[in-house]
Amino acid sequence: MYATYFTEDYKRLLQIIERTNVSPLGCGALAGHPYGIDREFIAENLGFNGCIGNSLAAVSDRDFVVESMFWSSLFMNHISRFSEDLIIYSTAEFGFIQLADAYSTGSSLMPQKKNPDSLELLRGKSGRVFGSLTGFMI
Repeated sequence: MYATYFTEDYKRLLQIIERTNVSPLGCGALAGHPYGIDREFIAENLGFNGCIGNSLAAVSDRDFVVESMFWSSLFMNHISRFSEDLIIYSTAEFGFIQLADAYSTGSSLMPQKKNPDSLELLRGKSGRVFGSLTGFMI
């Protein structure tokens, strides 16, 4: 299941890179540029896939940021779900996996207990990514 999620996330990332890897150079502050530069030549030499066709879109649109942030949110959602499953699978009730000591800590009250701190941090930090997307959209 998670292999499918992460494979699809990777495909989405490649699509976003393809869509957003366009050069805004030569668009000026809105009205283009007064010099006869070859925008396509510059874009190609800088590694872009092409040029943005409209100067206004190049300087005022932030779709590339929103797409990147949405992808990050979706990816972190999958990471969070995966982490939660690993946390559950590492409990005494399930016992499917055992986390290495490097990725967990002991309990001060119950020394035999292992707390999956690294996985809990992954789950907790995903909220920051969701909040950043929401904040940017407002």
